[in-house]
Amino acid sequence: MNADLQKALQKFYGYDNFRTGQEEILESVLKNRHTLGVLPTGTGKSICYQLPAFMRSGQVIVVSPLLSLMEDQVKQLRARGFKRVAALNSFLDYEDKQQIMRKLQNYDLLYVSPEMLQNDYLINRLQSLHIQLFVVDEAHCISQWGQEFRTDYLRLAEVIRNLGNPPVLALTGTATPEVQVDIQHLLGDLDMDKHIYPMDRENISYFIREVQDQQEKNETMLALLRKIQAPTIIYFSSRNMAESTAAIIRANMPDMPCAYYHGGMENEDRILIQQQFLSGQLQIICCTSAFGMGVDKEDVRLIIHYHLPSDKESFIQEVGRAGRDGEESVSVVLYSPGDWQIPIHLIEQDLPEQDSIQQMLRFLYQRVKAGQLELPSYELLIQHIPISETQWRFLLYQMEKHDIVKGNHLHYKANAWKDFLDQIEKFVGNRKRHKLKQLQRMKEWVYTDSCRRQALFADFQSEVRPAKGRCCDNCGDTLADWQSVLTNVQPEHTGWREQLYHLLQQ
Repeated sequence: MNADLQKALQKFYGYDNFRTGQEEILESVLKNRHTLGVLPTGTGKSICYQLPAFMRSGQVIVVSPLLSLMEDQVKQLRARGFKRVAALNSFLDYEDKQQIMRKLQNYDLLYVSPEMLQNDYLINRLQSLHIQLFVVDEAHCISQWGQEFRTDYLRLAEVIRNLGNPPVLALTGTATPEVQVDIQHLLGDLDMDKHIYPMDRENISYFIREVQDQQEKNETMLALLRKIQAPTIIYFSSRNMAESTAAIIRANMPDMPCAYYHGGMENEDRILIQQQFLSGQLQIICCTSAFGMGVDKEDVRLIIHYHLPSDKESFIQEVGRAGRDGEESVSVVLYSPGDWQIPIHLIEQDLPEQDSIQQMLRFLYQRVKAGQLELPSYELLIQHIPISETQWRFLLYQMEKHDIVKGNHLHYKANAWKDFLDQIEKFVGNRKRHKLKQLQRMKEWVYTDSCRRQALFADFQSEVRPAKGRCCDNCGDTLADWQSVLTNVQPEHTGWREQLYHLLQQ
């Protein structure tokens, strides 16, 4: 064991030993090697970049996908006494952002969204610093989200070059060999030390419950919540369904504090809900995929998927919120035959249709011919073309890539627009086929007769460790036998004296 790392681990965290993979990744980082680390969700990936920030001079930049994840990490570090940390994201007002950017040299660890890294002033300020490490947390998002609605992930290679090519650490909890190659390529074809560890969690069991309709789905869900009275996350593909189902739970189980969470809520509300869940004031969260990434709550016992996930990667990430303390936990997918139409519809929504692409190009070309070279706003565009904001961001990135848009202006070049149309239609077709293939793999998993644990991780690793307790419904286990490790849930309306008492007892 590396003596310096062991000493730092004890000093800053009070731990005597590293978890699997942490020390090996840290040794690579401290040698200034580009590094790709794949560790199971909940095994402490953040130590792999926090320790270098504590141990060495220079700034560590952490690209993080979710505002709530950043805020939670910053709050935890400051509570631990590490004050030289900040987060730059859309939650901050203009003055707060400017103040942080003016004082970047005062921070050893800076969390930032990929969108903020498109700010020229921020890049100029970062260029004046000594960046010892550039971290891409939840790196699977580059491959999973980058091509569609988070295209600024695809610009990270350029950001890395503009910052002088510092050592890069990419971390994730799930990545097939294909996604690992994708991450390396999209970060600039980096030569990376790979530290890939088994992604399966032996303490999580897997069950499918087939139901005929939504009423039976709700009845099954309520029965599970009554049986397993412990911290629970329920995932939905629809914001409206997350809200309405939370209301159903509150009406039927008023003694089990429940709330909903999704990306359409105000930032302050989302952070409040997350903190209430972490502190035990809420027992059940009805949410979309916007919740959970990086949420460090050890005693989540039950993960329910009300709607079918569109791919195994997302499913494994979301299930990985459970059982971080090593105790037995359970994943239940509530499936009805018509559920397949929901992810298919979402795949169709992510990418623009051929007619919409053609309409957009005709509209933009007419503006060029009229001498209107400034790029129109999305608000102006949707007055003429039926296109979502996600689809517009995707097309805007592709137009920049093909030199049709430069800066904030349209650029006309002979044959470029027709070539772009041909290439983008081909690209969109390939992406849709790829996503439908991932959905088909998920469908095959639902219908498999073999061990669900083996089938789920077959695309990710050659061997799967045996379950510590119950395994899955196909291995003879039943939900009727499943016994949760009950936790004491703090009442929803605890007064400040009681909260202070509980804090002082910890």
